[in-house]
Amino acid sequence: MNKILSNPDDDTKGFFDPNTQENLTYLQLVERCVTDPITGLSLLVIAKKGEFYFFVDEATKLILKSTMTTRAGGKYQGTSVSLWDLLYSKYITEEKRRELVQQYKSGSITIERFLEMILTIIQQQTTTTSSSSLVMCQPPETKVDSSTTTITTTVTEITEVQNFHGIRKDVTANELLESKIINEDLYKNLTAGKVTVTEVSEMDSVRKYLKGTNSIAGVYLQSTQETLSIYEAKSKGLLTPGTSLVLLEAQAATGFVIDPVNNKKLSVEEAVAQRVVGSEWKNKLLSAERAVTGYKDPYTGNTISLFQALKKDLIVKDHGIRLLEAQIATGGIIDPVYSHRVPVQVAYTRGYFDEEMNKILSDPDDDTKGFFDPNTQENLTYLQLVERCVTDPITGLSLLVIAKTSRLLFLC
Repeated sequence: MNKILSNPDDDTKGFFDPNTQENLTYLQLVERCVTDPITGLSLLVIAKKGEFYFFVDEATKLILKSTMTTRAGGKYQGTSVSLWDLLYSKYITEEKRRELVQQYKSGSITIERFLEMILTIIQQQTTTTSSSSLVMCQPPETKVDSSTTTITTTVTEITEVQNFHGIRKDVTANELLESKIINEDLYKNLTAGKVTVTEVSEMDSVRKYLKGTNSIAGVYLQSTQETLSIYEAKSKGLLTPGTSLVLLEAQAATGFVIDPVNNKKLSVEEAVAQRVVGSEWKNKLLSAERAVTGYKDPYTGNTISLFQALKKDLIVKDHGIRLLEAQIATGGIIDPVYSHRVPVQVAYTRGYFDEEMNKILSDPDDDTKGFFDPNTQENLTYLQLVERCVTDPITGLSLLVIAKTSRLLFLC
């Protein structure tokens, strides 16, 4: 019986995954469950048709189980443990586990890099635990004189590093280091408490990648000095529907749909609910928003970037190039897994960009000028159009100037 159960075939796989239609052993099905954060119970995930279903396939699991290390900290200090056990330890969150597995399966990271990232997270977690629940003390130093006894205790405190705010979710300091957004010295100063997360977030070199620079937020009507949203400008006949949709797609693909009147940055769902855009464009804008949140690879189920979706023909080439150019013009290519922009060299490494695409966008011709100046009737790149905008003195948002035909539009 032990031999039968140790080497299960289809006859002994008596359990069923309703998402993949596979027959599995009970252990395999348990490993595909998620853990309830409050009760600790294992729950079987049910994904609706079309939703992404995360699980670790048997081939990947075998590699993770065969990758061993003795360098882990925490409760694994000094023992030999597999990468699989570390991945499913209390130190790794469900979200982080998914991100790392997806990166490995997509080829973005090697198994060696996978292990290093896990070890770093565990090191951070154990350091954080030390700072929040333990006080490390030197042995009391006792000074005795004829009248009193004084006990001096030296306390060493470890600083816990807070996360940074990314585009749609938090970003760790370690991820900023891995992405070459901050250097080793700045990382050490953060962990030592010499600089704060807020201070680092406000540095131009960091803010650019966490928040990006301004996309075209709305319209400035030159004759009345009025600020309008893109959709409102379309409704009033100041912009054509085609021009409006392209500008709104660029907003969605670079972070958020923007309400320039109330200075709000919204997801597509929020923008439709608050009537910043009409519901008739919801699906098109949700599609563009995936340039931020990630596309689903239909072959692997992994989350992939805008460029990767373009290379796999998941989106139309002209459309993909237009959105990619808008991302680059507003701070850099977005990593949908970690929810921040990355430097070009990091984008190369992660497969989010390549030399061919860089050449296309660096020397744009009419085929890659996907945006339109309604005043001059010119096709432009997104960067060229942004440079023709004015900055709202109160909100700091970039607004596209609309000049009446009887007036002269000043261009630098």
